[in-house]
Amino acid sequence: MFIVVVGAGRVGSSLARAMLGDGNEVSCLDEDPESHARLDVGLESSWEDSGGQFTVGTGLEVDALQAAGIERADAFVAATDGDNTNIIISQIAKRRFDVPIVVARILDPLRASWYEEQGLHTICPTRIAIDMLAAEVRGATGSAKG
Repeated sequence: MFIVVVGAGRVGSSLARAMLGDGNEVSCLDEDPESHARLDVGLESSWEDSGGQFTVGTGLEVDALQAAGIERADAFVAATDGDNTNIIISQIAKRRFDVPIVVARILDPLRASWYEEQGLHTICPTRIAIDMLAAEVRGATGSAKG
């Protein structure tokens, strides 16, 4: 499978390395050339020598998405630090390039829920953290009473 990940921060680079480790072809796109260093972390050789691709550019530019290989992508992940950017580029991947699997990281739980209802697959780390923290507190409270 060929996967395009936009955003090579902590989340995007870790996901990209995991997907590459699973035997997939992975291309990362990030506007910061320094973010490439995160892709090399933990690899025995460089990102490119391990089979990865890195493109400098913004995911809001069609030329940059094409340089990253979106036209042949089987999956697309929007993992920048901006909800608006992730929403827009996910819609571009889905509607313009017909990428079969499109996932957007959305930090705002209300927006993530709304866009999910509109047909955009979202992951909301904030909602996941809220649910996990609430479960821990409820568990601790329940065990203290019992």
